[in-house]
Amino acid sequence: MAHELEVWLFADRVGSLYLTEGRLNFRYNPDWLSRPDAVTLSSSFPLQAEAFDDHQTRPFFAGLLPEGQLRRLIAQHFQVSRQNDFALLDHIGGECAGAVTLLAPGQALSRPAPGNDVQWLSDEEIIAVLDELPHRPMLAGKEGLRLSLAGAQDKLPVIFDGARVGLPLDGTPSSHILKPAIRTLEDTVTNEGFCLALAEVMQLKPARSKVHSVLGRQFLLVERYDRFIDAQGHRQRLHQEDFCQALGVVPEMKYQHEGGPDLAQCFDLVRRMTRPSAPHVLRLLDYVIFNALIGNHDAHAKNFSLLRAGKSAVLAPLYDTLSTAVYPALTHKMAMKIGGKYTFSEVQARHWDQFAEAVRLGKAQARKRVLALAKSLPTSARELHSQDGFAGHAVVERIVTLIEQRCALTVRRLSAPGADAGVETEPVA
Repeated sequence: MAHELEVWLFADRVGSLYLTEGRLNFRYNPDWLSRPDAVTLSSSFPLQAEAFDDHQTRPFFAGLLPEGQLRRLIAQHFQVSRQNDFALLDHIGGECAGAVTLLAPGQALSRPAPGNDVQWLSDEEIIAVLDELPHRPMLAGKEGLRLSLAGAQDKLPVIFDGARVGLPLDGTPSSHILKPAIRTLEDTVTNEGFCLALAEVMQLKPARSKVHSVLGRQFLLVERYDRFIDAQGHRQRLHQEDFCQALGVVPEMKYQHEGGPDLAQCFDLVRRMTRPSAPHVLRLLDYVIFNALIGNHDAHAKNFSLLRAGKSAVLAPLYDTLSTAVYPALTHKMAMKIGGKYTFSEVQARHWDQFAEAVRLGKAQARKRVLALAKSLPTSARELHSQDGFAGHAVVERIVTLIEQRCALTVRRLSAPGADAGVETEPVA
């Protein structure tokens, strides 16, 4: 028996997702293929009449869904198997990353009337949502909501108008991602807010964010880079896909040590998909260096994305930049190797050279950029720490100290004659 969901890209029905004997298949609609302006749904789905099998289909569609404990709780709520991507997309695949919507056959895209497209929340209702998310991710099953975002941490697509926070109803595009504190770690809201603000100071073009507090509870609001306001004042979607989706890698293999993408594959993808590619390659280089120096060990391939614009693409803004290295309970292993090393304290000058060679950059060019960021980052971090909103936070002090140590180590190793032969270690991993 076959089950079907229609796959919409923006306002166009581009294909269908099928579940047949427990296996996913995707096929483009013939009408879509006949259009001169037809674009691919994913870099891993070239325009073709033949269907894509489960091995080809699952990375993209499973990549739209929450992961880990969030997936388990959502599946439990709907009484479906946590492995059943199709059933989960049927229930929550309305407002996804990018411009993808999944609907039952024959169901039209909803266009709520103005005034009926947002449920604005009072401060007390925001607190209730924050309390509910750990038990009911994405507010799964709430009337009028079919929301999905990838990742293993609590988050929620919302609409923020500068003063109010609301829930997007009946397929209305959201504007922001609400990220509550991670309960098992200290002050993650301030941590991520600081790291994104620091990336902005360094002119790395991150997703814009702001720390908010309601009735004593903090959360981060991150502006969605895959949404924009058109000339008529309407919020519209931009299509995007993360690097795992684009490379055809299932989300449970997102880490390099699990068989997921390495940095060479990531840089090759950017070269292949962007035109001109040089500015995007250099931005990705900055992202890699920045994540290493701030101690973001969770910078795996799903935390980098491409924004699709017609038949071309650009590198998406930097996002999910949490300094995980300041938490002793979390792994000191980076998500992707730099020159064959997973541990930052082991990265010598020769490993940066090996990284540059692997991603097809000039060694001198890469060293110069690593040194430039390592020399300027500590001062910027210390200055940002002194500003309102970040002063007095213990976790920010630890991040700044870690940055200073990592940058000093990096400058010493890349500058000192004969440093490659040393076996220096870093005080803070």
